[in-house]
This record gives sequence, C-alpha cells and structure tokens, in this order.
Amino acid sequence: MTDSDGAGAADTPGFPDERDGEIDAHGHRRQGFWKLAVGAVGVVFGDIGTSPLYAFRETFDGHHKLTLDTAHILGVISLMFWSMMIVVTLKYVTIIMRADNKGEGGSLALLALISGRTQEQRWTRGIVMLGVFATALFYGDSMITPAVSVLGAVEGLAVAAPAFGGLVVPIAVAIMIFLFSIQRSGTARVGTFFGPIMLVYFFTIAALGVMSFIQTPQVLWALNPWHAFNFFAIDPLAAFLALGSVVLAVTGAEALYADMGHFGRRPIGVSWLWFVLPALMANYMGQGALLIREGVVALESPFYMLAPEGFQLPLVFIATAAAIIASQAVISGAFSVTQQAIQLGFMPRLRIEHTSAAAAGQIYIPLINWLLMVMVILLVLTFQTSSNLTAAYGIAVTGAMFIDSCLLGVVLFGLWKWKWWQAAPLLAVFFIVDGAYFAANLTKVPDGGWFPLLVGFVIFAFLTTWAKGRKLMIERLREAAMPIKIFITSAANSATRVSGTAVFMTSTPEGVPHALLHNLKHNKVLHERVILLTVRILDVPFVPDSHRAELEDLGQGFHRMILCFGFMQDADVPMALKQVHSCGADFRMMETSFFLARQTLLAAERPGMMIWREKLFAWMLRNAESAMEFFRLPTNRVVELGSQVEI
Repeated sequence: MTDSDGAGAADTPGFPDERDGEIDAHGHRRQGFWKLAVGAVGVVFGDIGTSPLYAFRETFDGHHKLTLDTAHILGVISLMFWSMMIVVTLKYVTIIMRADNKGEGGSLALLALISGRTQEQRWTRGIVMLGVFATALFYGDSMITPAVSVLGAVEGLAVAAPAFGGLVVPIAVAIMIFLFSIQRSGTARVGTFFGPIMLVYFFTIAALGVMSFIQTPQVLWALNPWHAFNFFAIDPLAAFLALGSVVLAVTGAEALYADMGHFGRRPIGVSWLWFVLPALMANYMGQGALLIREGVVALESPFYMLAPEGFQLPLVFIATAAAIIASQAVISGAFSVTQQAIQLGFMPRLRIEHTSAAAAGQIYIPLINWLLMVMVILLVLTFQTSSNLTAAYGIAVTGAMFIDSCLLGVVLFGLWKWKWWQAAPLLAVFFIVDGAYFAANLTKVPDGGWFPLLVGFVIFAFLTTWAKGRKLMIERLREAAMPIKIFITSAANSATRVSGTAVFMTSTPEGVPHALLHNLKHNKVLHERVILLTVRILDVPFVPDSHRAELEDLGQGFHRMILCFGFMQDADVPMALKQVHSCGADFRMMETSFFLARQTLLAAERPGMMIWREKLFAWMLRNAESAMEFFRLPTNRVVELGSQVEI
C-alpha cells in the first residue's frame, strides 16, 4: 500500500468483499445479469469488435503481403479462430479473470495483488517492473486505438462514396476533437446507448458474414486447426510474418480483464462466448469467402465489400459509431489506469473530476485527456491511413499480453500454488503463442512499431522515477523526524494552547511532521486538539467505511490517525473525518485547520538517483496537484509551510 505521498508498502488487511449482496463496492445497487452482459458488449468489446475493419485486410495486403489463394485464406482464418480461443477464451476469460483483486482487474490491480502477497520474494521487484512496463505500454495502446479504429471506419467512405475519399483524414480529426471534447461532461448518458449500438453492429457484421460464407461454405473448414498448421508447413516464413497482422484480431482482449470490476467475470464471459465470438468469426469467414470468390478485387476493403452496394454507406455510419465507442472505452481506461497509478504511488497527484454521482469509476482527468487528444491527432496526421497505423498497433498489445503471461505464472505458482505439472503445460502454450506474436510484431518496428515502444519507455521512466523519488524523500523525512513522545513532553506544556482542531498531514506515521515543527517555531501556539494524519492507499480497490480510520491517543490532546482508502477510491479527507466519532468531539470543518508541508528538493552529496532522474522528479513534484485539492481539503482552512529535503 502507499501513503499519502505515494511511497511505502505494507501488508493489506483482509477487508470484507462488499460485492457480495445488493450493494457493490462502488456504492451503487448491482444491476441484473443480462443488463451487465449487454453493457459489457457496449464497453468491453468495442476494441476487439472493430478489428474486422482492418485485421483481415492487413494480413493479406499489409506490410508483409500474402499469396491470395484458398490455402492461405483458410490458414489465416484458422489462426484467427484459434488465437481467439487460446488468448481470449482460455487465457483471459477462463484463467486470468479469476485472478481479481477484490473484484477489480487490470495490470495494476493484478500487480498490487501479487506484490501484496509476495513481498518477501527476491524476484518481486522484477515482477513489479514488468507490471509497470505493461501499464506504460497501455498508454501507447490508448493513443493508437482511437486513431486506427476511427480511421478504419471512416475509410469506408472511399468505398461507398469515392468522391469523398479525400475527406477521410479531416473527418477522422474532427471526430477525435469532438470525442475528446465531450469527456468533461462524462459518459453516463452516452454509455446508455453503447450496448444497443454495439448489439446492432455485431448483428450486422454477423449477418453480412453469414450471407457471404453460405455462398462459399468450404470456408467453414478453417475452424479445423489443421489449416493453421498447414499454413506454416507450406509457407513458414510468410506464416510467421502474418502473425504480426493476425494478432490484430485479438487486440482488446486485455480490456476484458481491465473492465471486469465494472461488469463482472460471468457477464463478460457469457457475452464473449455466446455473442461476440460467433459474430466476429462469422464476419471473418465471410471476408475469407468473399476473397475466395472475388480475389484481389475485394482486397481493397473486404469488410465493406461484404455489404450490398446500397448498404455500404449505412455500414460506414454503424462502423464509425462502433469505432467511437471503442475509442471511448480505451480513453476511459486511460483515466482509470492513471487513477490507479496515482493511488499506488507510481504517478504524481493529478486533478481528477468525478463525472457521475452514482458510479465512482466514471472520472475525468483533464491533463491525460488533452495529452491523448494531441497524440491521437498527430498519429492520424502522420500515418494518414489505418494500414500504416496497424504496424504501430500490434507491438503494444503483444508486449502487454506477454507480460500478462509472466504475471499469470506468478499467480499460478505463487498465489494459487498449482503443481508444476498442471501449470507448466498451460504456461508453455501461452508463452509460445504470445512470444510468437511479439516476435512477429518486432519486424514492424521500423514501419511504426517504434512509436508504442518509445511511448512505453518514456512513461516507464516517469512512473519509476516518481516511485523511486518519493521513496527516497520519505526515507529522508523519516530519518530527520523527532520522536513524537519527546516532542509532546517538551512542547505541550510550554506552548500556548488555542481552541480548535489542527490536522497536520504527514506521509509517515512516525515522528513529528515538519509542518508541526515549523508552525510551533513561527507561531508559538498549539491547538487544543492536534491530529497527526496519514492517508494510506491500500493494495485493494475499495476499503469499507468501517475500516477507514485507525486511531491512537498520544496524550496531551495529540492523536495519531491513519485513514485508509482503496486504490480505486477518492481520498476525500473531510468526508472521512466527518465519519470519525471516537476522537473527542465530532470534526467541524469551520473549526479545523489543515497544515501541509511543501517540500523543496536539494541536491545531496551522494544522490539516490541519477542527476537526470532527480531533475525529472523535481519537475514532477513542482507540477503535481496540491495535496489540498487532491484530498478535497476546504481551501479557506489550509495552511502550507515549506521545508527542504535532500535526496
């Protein structure tokens, strides 16, 4: 867990799972199973659902072109089907989604679960670094997904109405600006329409696929894995390179795990197995059947050419709506991941706005929103087509999937205590599949795959620098802290006591806060009630109100208080204090003063980090949101006092 300044770790106590029963941990009434299943179709499967727009086309007409014959077409469809079965159905839906952290999923939630249970292991640090890098790669993915999905959809204009082909990029940019501009208002209302729109989309692509493959039923033989093996037998190099595009059919699989906390494992699993998977495979087989019949003529856009000529333009609008939904899902995911990273101590405090009073998970982070918008627009203007962007797309997804397999290995052996003969064959399959996909995508690094890697390494540097810097700062403050018992004995009787409550925010629950020492030195007074307050973010998503506060009476009107929050919760300190009734009189905000220390970094003779990282950390510290705003403290009741720290 992390403290109020994002450093430190400790074992997580076992809190009751509030998801059992009528009210869930988000604080609102649980929805019906089928409503959750439809909602999952709208949010969770938007990314993987828009893959038919470009995945099949790119496999044959992308950076590594394939021979357009029946053997290769059946081989590609077979690879797509069995990739979905192994990667999505077996790995994510059946196994990884069982490794939840109090109902929440995603790389950081899984990382928090693992690190909380295996802190004594020597290899824990390496696992943490892998998890952080997977998070960094996610940001690259969240930039590319909106660009490639919307471009892939709008490019249908060139097929349905060739005269508008030159407007594809401007229209895509306009959609992006609109999409990011509405984020501030929240997605609650828009989200109501996500499920029905995606249902229409999946029904449409399934129907178009069925209409095509019933004309060429031989394509159904592609479900036989023999065709995938035959593809490698007749053309091994081409088959290996094709994996770089085939993996586009499973992009978005990690979203199933990340969004588990919002919809639950069973609704997501049912939606995938009984609706999304059949619809996707029907469309892919339909595209394959079309290519068998029409050949290279249909290769320009097999997705749109599945539709009758009069239906192509409406299909453009349906696909564009689906692409916008897929983009919305990944943008919301970026907000959620950022919030988790802040709470777990890998990122400085940022301004977070809640856009729904009913759903705690619906948040808006202005800095992340506008940075994403700028990067997405730059990607669209730079790469121009979805075909060019797909080279950059696969590397982030396959890298994250490979890291998830590593984390899964720790879960199977370290947490679930599987026998080696049970876990090893399963992990071997996952590592072979994920490793092959990642290796195939590395061949696309010169063509655009460098972008998500660059983004990943830059963000990884930011995340690890902040975590390391905060850890060093907390250690220095702890070393210089005066024991609280000595302070109370010497100061309580000599200083003038004034009425009211003073809350001194401190990152460590030991010693005397610097702000308290400075206040006594300059103002020479102490309040009647002094609270030494530490906010801790635990390695669980939610902490119930009954476990929020830990209190210790230090005597002479001094109290040590620790407020605990989950990493998915808003650290609202005034609200938490109002719920504390065992520390004397109830807290009244107009009679309470909050004292904060603002640290200024000084260069040490033996720095704990390299100079460039020290400067980066100092810059991040200066630009972090103030503790006053982050902890929702009343602005007219806050006093900030400066202190200097060497790291």
